[in-house]
Amino acid sequence: MLEIGCETGQATVPLAERGCEIVAVDMGSQMAAMARRKLARFPAVQVVVSAFEEWPLPAEPFDAVISATTFHWIDPAVRVTKAAEALRQGGALAAIATHHIADGDEGFFAEVQACYWRWDPDTPPGFHLPTVEEIPSDSEELHRTGRFGQAIFRRYQWEQSYSATAYLELLLTHSGHRALEPVSRTNLLDCIANLIDACYGGRITKGYLTELRVAHLSTGEAR
Repeated sequence: MLEIGCETGQATVPLAERGCEIVAVDMGSQMAAMARRKLARFPAVQVVVSAFEEWPLPAEPFDAVISATTFHWIDPAVRVTKAAEALRQGGALAAIATHHIADGDEGFFAEVQACYWRWDPDTPPGFHLPTVEEIPSDSEELHRTGRFGQAIFRRYQWEQSYSATAYLELLLTHSGHRALEPVSRTNLLDCIANLIDACYGGRITKGYLTELRVAHLSTGEAR
């Protein structure tokens, strides 16, 4: 299989443990180095440093193309068509997306918007976390290409509890927070930590919706 955006190999390792032969592509050299260390015991796994859009497809097609929480970062003009070109007859494109939803400590996520409006000028007014029902299972992009059959969706709703420190560490993995000007980022994180400690006993619970979308290459589309 081909994995797009393996990052540190979090999804790659369990696939490798199941005996999959994997080519994992990631554009970040540091992420790829971490993935290589985790996957060193699996000789059938290769980690390649490249943007998927620029990576030349090998002559041998893949049984599956997978992407865990990174597919939305790939150029929309390229991602579905190139994934189709990478697959053999009947091959599957599997994309995993994780959504932030209105669950867990909903009061915190409403109140914390005041921190964002003060320190992050790009925060849209009236922003709120969506409910599960407000998040559509979207396969329009696949249908538009005409390369794939009907998509199948699997949804998993779950929660995670965080201390103030752990939640700030999570936020610093998000590109929007890392891109903030340093003073604004520090003030934003301090504001969030103070809210968690002062009003929520030092710990909050966040809700997530993880969705798996699988579609198979249409007959006659394989290379």
